[in-house]
Amino acid sequence: MIVAERRKMIREKLIKNKSVKVSELVELLHVSEETIRRDLAQLEKEGIAEKNYGGAILIEEPLSQSIILPVDERTQQFSKEKEAIGKAAAQLVKEGQIIILDAGSTTWYVAKNLPESGDLTVITNAMNVAEECSKDDSASIYLLGGKLRKNSMSLVGPQAEIELQNYNADYVFLGTSGISLRQGFTSSDLYEANMKKAMVRAGQKIVVVADHSKLQKAGLTTFCQFEETNIFITSELADKEMIKEFKNRGIEVIIAPVE
Repeated sequence: MIVAERRKMIREKLIKNKSVKVSELVELLHVSEETIRRDLAQLEKEGIAEKNYGGAILIEEPLSQSIILPVDERTQQFSKEKEAIGKAAAQLVKEGQIIILDAGSTTWYVAKNLPESGDLTVITNAMNVAEECSKDDSASIYLLGGKLRKNSMSLVGPQAEIELQNYNADYVFLGTSGISLRQGFTSSDLYEANMKKAMVRAGQKIVVVADHSKLQKAGLTTFCQFEETNIFITSELADKEMIKEFKNRGIEVIIAPVE
């Protein structure tokens, strides 16, 4: 077995089980402990694993320790990648459909790329998304009410969640703070997570959009499990092993090319 193939198998096992043991890998791959330790050292250099005495664990960056930037600043991060993802997502939408757009920087790019004169009905809790969609005179826009969360310029709370019960959308487009194979799609804010859950209940097809940096991160709370998701849209920069795992779990994956 060549080195690349062996390390690919170790990476897949790490992603699936969250940890690996040297002794188990020696038996599985029929190589020496020294060889396995070199493989794990390389995966540690790549930021995928953290070695410990008997093996290694998968690195999943906890979002609770990171700073969530305001949405206008996040829009500038990975802008070419998010633009590509937004275009791919917008291509799903057909004339006359009803869509729900979540708050977030990537969903703003979905709004930016929606077809003009599409006679769409857009429901959103994000002020910047509503503003972007208002550029299309043919669109009917419903802005959900609630408490303003200034960091994301989104409206959250029980009032907005109750309003969502009145809608039945063709597509729901959701952003995510982090994606974990164990926890699913997660959010760093409890109120935003509850909004996302309400949106999931109001849609026929659930689409999650995320740039590559969101993979292998775990947020404060889960808002959507993999089995609740129909389509996941990311870019060619995303981790290939995680994408493979998404497909294995029955999610349709759309990979957007980045210019």
